[in-house]
Amino acid sequence: MQIRELEREIGVDLVERRPSEVALTETGFEVAQRAERILAATRDLVDYARHREILSGPLKLGVIPTLAPYLLPKLLPRLQAAHAGLRLEVRETQTDTLLNELIAGELDCALLALPVEHTEVETLSLFKDRFLLAAPVGETIPRRPLNAEDVDERRLILLEEGHCLRDQALAFCASKRRDSATALGSTSLATVMQMVANGYGVTLVPEIATDVEVRDKRVTLKRFAAPEPGRTIGLAWRKTSPRGRDFEALGKAVRTAAQK
Repeated sequence: MQIRELEREIGVDLVERRPSEVALTETGFEVAQRAERILAATRDLVDYARHREILSGPLKLGVIPTLAPYLLPKLLPRLQAAHAGLRLEVRETQTDTLLNELIAGELDCALLALPVEHTEVETLSLFKDRFLLAAPVGETIPRRPLNAEDVDERRLILLEEGHCLRDQALAFCASKRRDSATALGSTSLATVMQMVANGYGVTLVPEIATDVEVRDKRVTLKRFAAPEPGRTIGLAWRKTSPRGRDFEALGKAVRTAAQK
């Protein structure tokens, strides 16, 4: 009823009503997109009025899954000790979802791999996370620092589609044939490492994850030759957000935590 009332008020159909389903019209989709931006700007206005102290009050932080388990245990105690008034809410999910929720105003900021190509998003580069080759002990590996050509694409185990770490690994060491890597895929880096430990293949593991994920003595790590492959971890937020000082302070805390 509210949608029909809105349609009458603006004089255009927003929804196409079919016998078995309802779908947005082209205009309806555009109106919905613009409404999301208006709601996000409204939240930013409230944030501007409420937050006077650095990192105080509620802060909704998104984090990609290949970063959260390794960075948050170092970061959260630091934030809690330094900013007692901060009420942090953490959302862990893949990059595309984080960006959609960030732009819609459902998140305040997000920790992810750069670059982020979006006109409404501001980013801050925080640190470089290098990749190492993880292989089963006994695997034939050159003693010298490795090159991309040393990685057997047929034995490369990757995270499933949608994880940016998968794309970054393929960009470095896979050929143009995207199916050249093994069909084995996982939603979890911990599962990938167990596959490696049991001799099913090799993978690229972010350095920040090695303390947690490479404790199995059946796995060996090997560095690559310079320039080493890796990813740049950064913080992203809406350009309209008034909490720039909060994000700079959070970025500084992340840099410090990542060095520990």
